[in-house]
Amino acid sequence: MGSRNRGDVNYRNPCLTMHQPWASLLVYGIKRIEGRSWSAPIRGRLWIHAASKIPEPETIKAMEDFYREIYAVNGVTDLKFPEHYPVSRLLGCVEVVGCVTCEELVSWDQIPEGVRLEGQTKFCWLCEQPQKLIVPFEMRGFQGVYNLERKIYEAAIRGISPIAPPLPVKFPLPNPRDPFSLKPGSLASFLNSSSTSEVNRSENLAAAIAGARAAATQFSKNSSSQSSTVEVGDEHISSNTRNKSRRIQR
Repeated sequence: MGSRNRGDVNYRNPCLTMHQPWASLLVYGIKRIEGRSWSAPIRGRLWIHAASKIPEPETIKAMEDFYREIYAVNGVTDLKFPEHYPVSRLLGCVEVVGCVTCEELVSWDQIPEGVRLEGQTKFCWLCEQPQKLIVPFEMRGFQGVYNLERKIYEAAIRGISPIAPPLPVKFPLPNPRDPFSLKPGSLASFLNSSSTSEVNRSENLAAAIAGARAAATQFSKNSSSQSSTVEVGDEHISSNTRNKSRRIQR
């Protein structure tokens, strides 16, 4: 437990540690796409844990502005963001229903344009059915996808509550009988279709996208002294990864 575990691993109650504000935005159903530099190794329930770093107010503002603008593309203007972004806490869970490349996501006209605008990294994990813990509780986190300890899982499963997302999205499976059918390369036929239009983006939307990218980049610079690799929502921080089983919570 503690490694990225991209290979053949028996995931029982998989969990992912993320930095704030990305972690809460995912659990609250505002964030639908979890951007990573590696393909999702699981399908089904994924528990979300917030890392220990307290987010800067500027980072929170940049990400909230980003989501306001991309939701406005689909006519949603009354987003309610989390009041708090707790750290070092298990927050809740989502259902990972698939994983596609960024190129596939941005060209996928079967999903709302705002969702396509979330595609910012090599691999995009597709998340549905957010649920949050009524009372988030403290725990340590690890790199990559790891299994929750049984006692933590048993406590968490009793305290989750479904979230009503601002704009519910159902990602269609190429083969409904195969939960792993929505995978990188499975939407290759969409790559030649009309992708998200750059021409029709408003100045506010373009600024929000740039701000979100800058926030993740700045986060990476501020954390560059850490000897670990921690994905940060739609960006990732790369540094010394020699000890991949090192805990990222202290």
